[in-house]
Amino acid sequence: MNKNTITLVASLLVLGLSFNSCKDTNKKVDSATENGSSEEQMDKTVYASDVIPFFDNWKLILGDGSNAGIANNFENKDFFYTVNEGGENWVVFKAPNGGDTHGTSNNTRTELAQTKKWFPKTADDKLTATLKVMNVSATGDARVAATHAVVVGQIHSADAFENEPLKIFYKKYPGQTKGSVFWHYEINTAGEDNAKRWDYSSAVWGNDFSVVGTGENTYPEEPKDGIALGEEFSYEVVVQDGIMSLKFMSDGHETKTFTKNLVESEYATKASIPEQTRKLFFPIGQDGVERKEAYTGEGCFFKLGAYNQTNGKSPEINKNWCSGAETHGGDIQKQYADGNYVEVWFKTASISVSDAAVSNQGYFTKND
Repeated sequence: MNKNTITLVASLLVLGLSFNSCKDTNKKVDSATENGSSEEQMDKTVYASDVIPFFDNWKLILGDGSNAGIANNFENKDFFYTVNEGGENWVVFKAPNGGDTHGTSNNTRTELAQTKKWFPKTADDKLTATLKVMNVSATGDARVAATHAVVVGQIHSADAFENEPLKIFYKKYPGQTKGSVFWHYEINTAGEDNAKRWDYSSAVWGNDFSVVGTGENTYPEEPKDGIALGEEFSYEVVVQDGIMSLKFMSDGHETKTFTKNLVESEYATKASIPEQTRKLFFPIGQDGVERKEAYTGEGCFFKLGAYNQTNGKSPEINKNWCSGAETHGGDIQKQYADGNYVEVWFKTASISVSDAAVSNQGYFTKND
């Protein structure tokens, strides 16, 4: 091969390499653009407010007792974030057995609290949710009624004693497949002392609050019509003209409905106190009566999330609410590692707020 031929071949090779190099570079740029777009999509955080766009109506209390405020475009990987399961996004609320709490409560919570309050007598307000409970505490004294339970929805008073005309519970004992869903009405205690207040529990599916173990680790029989961890159920809460109406729904289970008057008490005398309460609360000195007008005149508001009912306090203090569970001295990660926490996933939720509702800032000022 002569020199000119070699030069020509070399030139063609260089030109070919340059052409291919330019061609490959263009491919890489196009690919990088496509991949970048794809990666951005994959890396894009899906916030709770993307899944359930109603966060302007709430402030978020976290499992360390802090108030995160309006939770649009917000996440906290310890307490509040989203997960995707089978193509569906869920909002996760998570709280340990022990740690810093909000207000005067003994229990941790990751929970939304409504920014407005309304008055039962003139109310026209509604809360709905579809959810599944993924975990309740692995430890706790089975003789304590609140053990292994989480509250997933509430109506709370913002005024006076700040009592709770509604708490919706899920409770499941270790080693059992099915748990119970039940709801509570807490009396709005008459007089100046709230120490004698008590709850009345109504079963939805499974047992009510009063069904407890016979020993620290001896559990009652598993409910046949209960709800399993990871099984969806829905609730609907409507308060209108002083009446609270509740509806509970789950595939494969009977739909249950209840009503309760929030402005006229049925527990205003000792004789009217139900037997369930006498057995559960009288032994610990909680035997009060309710104001005749119940929650009339008090601002009330909705709550939604995971309010852990299992704590590390000794059952000797209160055999209904002090669980004696493992808290690892408040170490959150250790509690999460061995199942001593609650976790609730919400798929959908909605809130309807009446025009008569007013600011609930006073509640947050008192409790933050």
